[in-house]
Formats: sequence, structure tokens, C-alpha cells
Amino acid sequence: MQTSNEKTRCPWCLSSPLMITYHDKEWGTPLHNETRLFEALIIDGFQAGLSWSTILNKRENFRKAFHNFDATKVAKYGDKDRKRLLSDAGIVRNKMKIDAAITNAKEFLKIQKEFGSFDKYLWSFVNGKPVINNFKEDKKVPASTPLSDRISKDLKNRGMRFVGTTIIYAFLQGVGTVNDHITSCFRHKELLN
Repeated sequence: MQTSNEKTRCPWCLSSPLMITYHDKEWGTPLHNETRLFEALIIDGFQAGLSWSTILNKRENFRKAFHNFDATKVAKYGDKDRKRLLSDAGIVRNKMKIDAAITNAKEFLKIQKEFGSFDKYLWSFVNGKPVINNFKEDKKVPASTPLSDRISKDLKNRGMRFVGTTIIYAFLQGVGTVNDHITSCFRHKELLN
């Protein structure tokens, strides 16, 4: 768990400098930016069946391919865009996931309209405050929880796809709705403030 700068980190991030940077700067940090929330929701859907490092290594390519995750633009994608995305070797070329991203953009915009923002919608599930877990080991961190079950069910009922409870739990961890840094990780304490 130790790195050259002697900080203790969650073991899952130690495979590469990019993973460490993501862990140290982003993962678990409460996120309220609409564009970044949309991005996280979509790329977590693309992660299904793949490793996070695979997606993280392609994140800049995803941003270029999906117009920097402008939900309004993605919601208007048609056949030409689908073909463009399916031929883009820089992203995960999966027709079902690409179609889901377009559908989810449309539903994301509906949620924004209904709640004033996706941020308000998401954070309403936790009364505006992150859930702070106190796991001592990575292996104790669950793959899903009743919270991710509820949000997943609601998103599915709204018409979103690739938003199963495990995907949604990873999303919640990533955007800081849940703090799942292990207690010995320096980020766990930092995010309590």
C-alpha cells in the first residue's frame, strides 16, 4: 500500500500512476458538476465487464468521441454518430453501450428538467451529504448496497440502461456520494472535512 511518497492508499489504485492520480484527485471526492456527473454515469456504464483501468486509459478518447460529454449533444446523436463511435478504436466499441449512452443522455436531460439539475436529483438520495463508510480492507467494500439498488431502480424506471446496481455503486463511489476509501487511506480522512 505504500508508494514512494509514503502515503497509504487503497490497494486497488496501485497498478499505475494514472490510477494513483485518479484515486488521489477524483475518486470519492463529492462531485456536483453536471457535465462530469454525466461523464461518470456514461463511462461507468461502459466499464461493465471491463476493468476500471481500461476505461480510465481511454477516458480522454471518450471525451473527444462524446463531445466532452455534453448531454444535449449526445442526446441528439443519430445513425451517423453511432457509426462514428462504432469505428472509433479509442473507445469501447459496443453497440449496446453506445445506444445506452444516447438513451441515457435523453433521460439525463429529463431529470435535469424535473429536478433543476442531475446533481440535485442524485444528492437527494443521501440528503446532500456523502455516505461515509469505515471499511478497513478493500475486500470488505460491497459491490452494491440498498442505496445503489434504489437509485438503479429509479434510473431504470426512467428508461436508462447500463445502470444496474453494481454499476451505480461504482458511480456513487467515483463521484463521492459514498466515501469508500479504506480507513487507513489518506483520502478517507481528507474527505471527512
